[in-house]
Amino acid sequence: MKLLFGLFALTLAQAQTGQSLPWESLFDGISTKGWLEVTGAPFPSSWVIEDGCLKTVPNPQNMQDLRTLASFRNFEFRFEWKLASGGNSGVKYRIEKTDRWQRPGDSGYQARARGSEYQLLDDPQAPPNKQTGSLYTVQAPLRPIHPTPNVFHESRIIVHPDHIEHWLDGELILTYPLATPPRESFLSLQNHNSIVWFRNLRIRRLPPNP
Repeated sequence: MKLLFGLFALTLAQAQTGQSLPWESLFDGISTKGWLEVTGAPFPSSWVIEDGCLKTVPNPQNMQDLRTLASFRNFEFRFEWKLASGGNSGVKYRIEKTDRWQRPGDSGYQARARGSEYQLLDDPQAPPNKQTGSLYTVQAPLRPIHPTPNVFHESRIIVHPDHIEHWLDGELILTYPLATPPRESFLSLQNHNSIVWFRNLRIRRLPPNP
């Protein structure tokens, strides 16, 4: 009880003084703990754990996004990812809703998060607002980005009370303002019927005020 009270007091003190909270690991590399199918169902068969990564299992009849069990408001999320050649995926945040449906004749089902998306794509011909690092279909990164497939890259999504930043391999590549403070939301990893790996997923909560 004393330990729990001490941790609570530390968290409260950090929040009151505007300090960022410690980093939290969102994936232990060996289990599905902390992750669900995006609508809240159990961890789906369209993902596996391989070599310390969350990895998609491509199947056009059975594609589900993942979601974190926890939700976040102001945060810095760091993650490493790798796409197979021609791969397409994304990380979604500020989720507005989720959808789940089955197409006629499919043996599986589809499940999607709808919200802001940090796009991940291996397609040099894609329009700028659909390239890697873009705010998908809304805003292009500051420069054309065509990351090397089959190589791990590190990205960051930083959600401040008044703006959001996208980073790639240590470089700020996109920023956009918020008209209203962000709402509490889980994070989602996309299965877009191509192979993608995610690892070293960690997050820290940020102060609520700029």
